[in-house]
Amino acid sequence: MQRLVKKSAKLPADRDSLRLAVVADTHSSPHEKTAERLKELAPDAILHGGDIGDLAVLEALEKVAPVFAVRGNIDTRARDLPDVLTLDAPGLRILLTHIAVYGARLRGDIAKLAKAEHAQLVVCGHSHVPFIGRDHGLTVFNPGSIGPRRFTLPILLGAIDISPSGIKMRHIDAATGATWLPPA
Repeated sequence: MQRLVKKSAKLPADRDSLRLAVVADTHSSPHEKTAERLKELAPDAILHGGDIGDLAVLEALEKVAPVFAVRGNIDTRARDLPDVLTLDAPGLRILLTHIAVYGARLRGDIAKLAKAEHAQLVVCGHSHVPFIGRDHGLTVFNPGSIGPRRFTLPILLGAIDISPSGIKMRHIDAATGATWLPPA
């Protein structure tokens, strides 16, 4: 049995508002407009939900903003990355991990871990399926994949805006930069 590696970190906390860009499942080949989209967002930090592939991806992201990343199931060479990262943002604690949901349901072990870490938000990757929802009393955010297309799923990244008035999450189309909404 593989041991679960956990770490904690603090996000920038010197201001009332914070913008996080969220990416996952780059699989060594992020969309060609990833850097452009990230620069447009001007995030205070970037979260990577795993399945990075070539670790040079993280170096490229670091050129835009500080990066906080977890190891995905393909990241066998990323021994220095944790499986779970707990992040403290102003007024919000985030649990970042790669595999957290089965469909639209939060895995019980992840819900238990998030509650033990006093997290209110679980950010994950793995499925390539963009998702914002609530389960087990926790908010769950999967930005979708910004790597190579899988099936007919969109290629997206996410944004989390934290301010005194609340938290707003959205998905962004990697090709166009437009806010993406699931088909009705």
